Amino acid sequence: MGFKPAKKLGFGLMRLPLLDPANPAKIDLEQMKQMVDVFMAKGFTYFDTAWMYNGFMSEEFAKPALVDRYDRVSFTLATKLHNGFFNSLEDRDKVFNEQLRKTGAGYFDYYLLHGIEAGSIGKYEQFDCFNWLLAKKEQGLVKHAGFSYHDTPELLDEILTKHPEMEFVQLQINYLDWESQWIQSRACYEVATKHNKPVIVMEPVKGGTLANVPDKARELFQKADPSMSIPSWAIRFVASLPNVMVVLSGMSSLEQMEDNTSYMQDFKPLTQEEKDLCFKAAQIINGQITIPCTACHYCTDGCPMSICIPEYFSLYNEDMRENLAQKGWTINFTNYDTLAKTHGMTSDCIQCGQCEGVCPQHLTIIDFLQDVAKHYEH
Repeated sequence: MGFKPAKKLGFGLMRLPLLDPANPAKIDLEQMKQMVDVFMAKGFTYFDTAWMYNGFMSEEFAKPALVDRYDRVSFTLATKLHNGFFNSLEDRDKVFNEQLRKTGAGYFDYYLLHGIEAGSIGKYEQFDCFNWLLAKKEQGLVKHAGFSYHDTPELLDEILTKHPEMEFVQLQINYLDWESQWIQSRACYEVATKHNKPVIVMEPVKGGTLANVPDKARELFQKADPSMSIPSWAIRFVASLPNVMVVLSGMSSLEQMEDNTSYMQDFKPLTQEEKDLCFKAAQIINGQITIPCTACHYCTDGCPMSICIPEYFSLYNEDMRENLAQKGWTINFTNYDTLAKTHGMTSDCIQCGQCEGVCPQHLTIIDFLQDVAKHYEH
């Protein structure tokens, strides 16, 4: 299809640099501008945001960092309509018009129905969102219509069969989830390919998990090519897939931006031997991850107890991965206490279930919170 960007790396405006690490809405605008400048200077054009990213401020910051500083035709901007933020036909337009205001973009190059799965497809159908999106396209307010997806390949096949008008699909794909029984990256990718729908990849580094791999996996990669960073293997793995249009990376520092653009500027697909190396690393990593959280923060926005779920899970994973639980105390006990001063503790969970209802990974968050509480609050 003729709308594919020239280069495969996309800037995901989801984990932006922060002035306050504990507050995702406190975005470091100056560093964000520097990152945008590096990205654009190296010939990359695709930017991806959404209504709730970075504490609902991602779209707002796209305007001063990108839209106000570059010719509108020099970049492409994607955003999304999430089912959690409309409850009427009118609400759809309220969200869309506010997105136009916040970004100042005039139109969106790519617009997605956000996070379609079995629990949300009914609402998108009930409020006629597929036709609504096509109407936006006819009005020139959207150039290309698609959706992001978190569910089974069977349901994806049903949706694409029913809605062939959708031009592309955004999927969670990475070498760790390639054969996962929960995410089913490979199978979903194959369904999209069968329907001739280009794929945009989200979570290629799985929320940083594939940037901070266990020592044995790190040694595999460094021995194969010491000049390449660890996260580069994850991004190059998915970029090597023939039907992948763009690989989104939620970069949160200028250093990450410079690394990613360095090897994606003149991208060379992985060899089969290099792909096999990624699968070997996946076996090692899968044996050491306790909670496969990607830190998307969907779970935290509606938490009535203000529990910083992904941050607590990250601390817990680190302790479990290194087998530090056997020592009785680690520095993460102090880190846990520090987080708890400004957020709810894991034991504060009232088991309302809202977090599990929005988790794209379908994690049993309530159970995991109890595990974390037992570890850090004894």
